[in-house]
This record gives sequence, structure tokens and C-alpha cells, in this order.
Amino acid sequence: MHVVVLAGGIGGARFLQGVRELGVEVTAVVNTGDDVTMHGLRICPDLDSVMYTLGGGADAERGWGRTGESWVVKEELAAYGAEPTWFGLGDKDVATHLVRTRMLAAGNPLSTVTAALCDRWKPGVRLLPMSDDRVETHVVTGGQAIHFQEWWVRHRGQIPAERFVFTGAAEARPGAGVLDAIASADLILLAPSNPVVSIAPILAVPGIREAMVAASAPVVGVSPIIGGAPVRGMADKCLAAIDVEVSAGAVGAIYGSDLLDGWLVDETDADTTVEGVPVRSRPLWMSDTAATAAIVRDAVDLAGLS
Repeated sequence: MHVVVLAGGIGGARFLQGVRELGVEVTAVVNTGDDVTMHGLRICPDLDSVMYTLGGGADAERGWGRTGESWVVKEELAAYGAEPTWFGLGDKDVATHLVRTRMLAAGNPLSTVTAALCDRWKPGVRLLPMSDDRVETHVVTGGQAIHFQEWWVRHRGQIPAERFVFTGAAEARPGAGVLDAIASADLILLAPSNPVVSIAPILAVPGIREAMVAASAPVVGVSPIIGGAPVRGMADKCLAAIDVEVSAGAVGAIYGSDLLDGWLVDETDADTTVEGVPVRSRPLWMSDTAATAAIVRDAVDLAGLS
């Protein structure tokens, strides 16, 4: 069986740990809308979160970055007054970004660079950027657009977001291997990642949503909202900005019955309905890999593939 997972961020990385436990072929199509250039380095937060987590190098306590990290470069940049001072890069993390930036500058597409980085980490799944083209999520606030990283890291999401813009998405093409993976999939899963800034940018790349709708594989999503609150992160702030209720049902409705063949929600949301979509409830807390694998197995069962 070949399982394709659309994922972004820490939630997507943890979900993929459970998918990997199926012992089948897994391809992760990962959000690159968070990507940003800082201090001349190209940074891919979601790709790195997935790669480090599945490769055993992520800092589980902090929830992002590398375990055993040091911050000498960050301190030296601050001593120079080099902006931006609000975005910190750990020393080990800098090495990843140096390699990526050098390879991109040499003309390699992001998909090739990602595969090369994964040669070291061996995540056990195939990681594909949603696009090799540059796509960045910007937040419109106060009549001006700022990068998503500035809105979230610098301002902690505390300034009102009027809307989110996926700059470059309309002109972007699906990343190398993405459409082929979707076409060959036996099951497609939407990870419980932020629906607005993790999954939506992937679906905004022309051809990806259309390929999923046309695919013979069933598409099952897992709700990132439990009991009216996000499992982690700022999905509530993002949903509010696009005037969508913070609920499992509302998120399922965003994806819609044309895309979803099943929607998995937490047992506290057992009364959830999504028009035209079969809904099943079960505990969705990804407390450890075993619990996450159980969620994935229920998603497989909901798809009728168990």
C-alpha cells in the first residue's frame, strides 16, 4: 500500500510518525509556504520539522529545532545588531540551511535538495516539497502584508490577521514527484496540521487539489481541532481571520465533500457532521507514537482499506 500524506509543522511531523508505523510506502507532501530567507539562508521550517522529527534529531521538549542545540551564531549576530533579531537560528540548524542554500544557488531544485538532506536523516518516508517554486505565506494586517514568520514568531500572532495570501502559489507548479505520488496512492491522508497555513498552501498550488479529487485513492482527513480548540499552534487565530468557526465540523467543511471521503474527529466532537462526508469519532490526542498509529489505523479503516 502507498499512503500519501499532506502535512505541515510539528503536528504533521508527529502524525507521520504514526503513519510510518503502518510499515508501508509513505510519501509526505510538505508545506513550503512557511519558507523564508534569513541572514542569506533559505529556511524551510516544515520540511525541517518533519525531517528532524522522523530522523530522530528534533528537540521534543521545545517542539521545534534540533536536540542538543547551541546558539553561538545567534548570539554573535545579535552582538553585531544584525536583523532580524527576532528569528533565532541554532548552530546545528544553521548547518542544514547552509547546505540547502548552497545547493539551491547551484541550481538544484528544492526537491533534489530535500532528498539530499534526507540521505543523512533517513526519515523512513519520502519527503516532497509541495512545489520547487518559491511560495510564501504572507499575512495582511493593518493594511500591509508581512511574512507569516514575522506574524507568528515576532508578533506571536497577537496582531489581527485580516487574511492570508499565498504569494507565488498561482504561478507555482507541483513539486517534482507530487502528482505521480498522488496518482499512485492507495490512500491520501490530510494530517491534523493547521488547515489555513499548512494544508491550504499545498492545495493552493494549481494541480494538486485537482489531482486529489481525480485520484482513485480515498482521501481521509484528521481534524486538528478538538473540543473547539487547536491541538497546538495558532489554528484558532488563523480560522478567525478567515471567518471560519473553530470546530472540527467547520474545518471539514473547508476541505469539502469534493475532496474528502472521510473525516476523523475526536470523541468529544462525536456529534460533528460535514455535508456529504462520512464522519467517525475516536480519541485524537497524539500522546505518543502508539496512540498516533492507532489514529492512523482508524483513518485507514474509515477509508475502507483495513
